[in-house]
Amino acid sequence: MEGCQLKQSHPVDQPDHILLFDGVCHLCHGAVQFILKRDPKGHIHFASLQSEKGQELLRSFDYPESEMSSVVFISNGRLFSKSDAVLHVGKKLSGGWPILSTVAQLFPRLLRNVVYDWVARNRYRWMGKAEHCMLPTPQIKSRFLD
Repeated sequence: MEGCQLKQSHPVDQPDHILLFDGVCHLCHGAVQFILKRDPKGHIHFASLQSEKGQELLRSFDYPESEMSSVVFISNGRLFSKSDAVLHVGKKLSGGWPILSTVAQLFPRLLRNVVYDWVARNRYRWMGKAEHCMLPTPQIKSRFLD
C-alpha cells in the first residue's frame, strides 16, 4: 500500500498532510503530541483511523480494512503506511528529524516494516489502550479533522 495514489481528486479544503492514527492507542497519542511540538507551523493535520473522516479518507484510497492497525500518512494526494508513513512524517518535522528519516529510508522497507509490525503488535501491552479517542485541546483543535 506504500505510496498509493488517490483515486479521486484531492479536495481543495483538505490539508496537504494528514496523519491517521489509532485513536485509542496511548503510544499513538504520545506520537501525536510529539509531532505537534515539532511541527510549529502546523503543516500536519490529524484524524483517528476510527473517525468518520478517517474512514472516508481510507475509502478514497481503497485502503483495505485488514490494514487498519497501521498508521497512515496522506501527503499531497499519496498514501503512505507503516514505516513509510512514520518516515514521511519525520521529514516534515523540525530539528534533526528530516535527516534521521532520510537515513532510515536507506534501510529496506521489508526490514523497517518488521520492526514497525513488532511495535504495532505490542503497543497496547506496553502503553495501554484508552476507552475513548483523544480529545484535542482548544489550542490544537484546528489541526484535527472533523
